[in-house]
Amino acid sequence: MKILVVDDEKLLVKGIKFNLENEGYTVECCYDGATAVQMAAQGGYDLIILDLMMPGLDGLEACQRIRQSSTVPIIMLTAKSEDADKLLGFESGADDYITKPFNILELKARIRALLRRAGITAQQPGTQNTHVLEHGGVELDTEKRVARRDGETIDLTAREFDLAELFWRSPGRVFSRDSLLDLVWGYDYQGDARTVDVHIRRLREKLEADPASPKLIITKWGVGYYLAE
Repeated sequence: MKILVVDDEKLLVKGIKFNLENEGYTVECCYDGATAVQMAAQGGYDLIILDLMMPGLDGLEACQRIRQSSTVPIIMLTAKSEDADKLLGFESGADDYITKPFNILELKARIRALLRRAGITAQQPGTQNTHVLEHGGVELDTEKRVARRDGETIDLTAREFDLAELFWRSPGRVFSRDSLLDLVWGYDYQGDARTVDVHIRRLREKLEADPASPKLIITKWGVGYYLAE
């Protein structure tokens, strides 16, 4: 597994690189957003750790540019802890968010979780078509981690695909925001439940014919969300 670490704090980058290489990862590093975008464009990374506050091109803009051509899992790394900053990160396309100072064990756990979700069924044998979920003109290939709407491929981030798969496997079941955090984020996530709302909105924008009037992922006011039967 190949990871790109981007942060202008070179000592921190050195520590992350050392710890991740001890876990068996291949780690490449850079120290500014512009270089990160260039390196990400070359492809080959399984995950990117991206600092929010950097001189020049900051992490938010870098994340947005990377998202224009890639769905690689991205963990946003920052000294800020306000909910607004977390939401900005998710709006820019980040899959996860960790605040400095952090425990390296927590970072490793989040990396494993994202990598596992990004390729969760890659090595699992299956019967033909049992891994394909179809509903309302949207098809999810859970083996290849590919989404299609009316036959056209739709780029989803790792977290967006996990959300969609959860809904597509349980049409009609209502999931609260807290249950979605538990089921999809998968660990003791400390983020605000509004994180779910941001991801649902992004998912609707990609999968719904009319995101302003969703017909697939429906809001049950005061409760949560469900996939229309």
